[in-house]
Amino acid sequence: MASARLRRIVGDYNGQVQVEHRCFALAPDPEAISRIFGSPEAGKAEIMTHWEAAASHPDGERINVALMRQREFPYPYSMPGLLACKAAELQGGQEAHWDMFDRVQRAHAVEARNIADFEVLRDCAREVGLDLERWERDFRSPEVERRVQADLQEAARRGIHAVPTLILNDRWVVQGAVPEGFLRQVIADLLAGRDPSRRS
Repeated sequence: MASARLRRIVGDYNGQVQVEHRCFALAPDPEAISRIFGSPEAGKAEIMTHWEAAASHPDGERINVALMRQREFPYPYSMPGLLACKAAELQGGQEAHWDMFDRVQRAHAVEARNIADFEVLRDCAREVGLDLERWERDFRSPEVERRVQADLQEAARRGIHAVPTLILNDRWVVQGAVPEGFLRQVIADLLAGRDPSRRS
């Protein structure tokens, strides 16, 4: 996944590259899939074609398309997962947010679990080592809701409409699942003070 590529890059740069996670939702509420695609069933079918494309990419995403097709629950909407990651961040900063994000993504894309289900998210929080009592309290808190909404408003202000989206040095926008080599080139240019858009 894109997160794994970023983790490798950050590790290779020994502190020169830092990642700050923000929340963004393509489907923030239970009705969003129907609004976008016409029905929950049509939405899931369309999303599965995107999963297949991502899985077949040369940098292939680790996604279990067949298992998700078999699941009977509606395709999960985004807000519970966003609250879960922001609650983790409130407890353990960006590192905890990233760990929770990765665990929720694995539950979603590899294990094909319903990440709109609180108990699934609670399992993820436990597995990444969070204080569950505090995490659950934060998950339901007005403060976490406020922080998630602030991130969503920032995404709207910046015109973000795709996942993943990376904003480098608060200026350069990279959208979609781009190859790791491309990301490394852009980051190397920025660290060297070069304009990455001039790369031929």
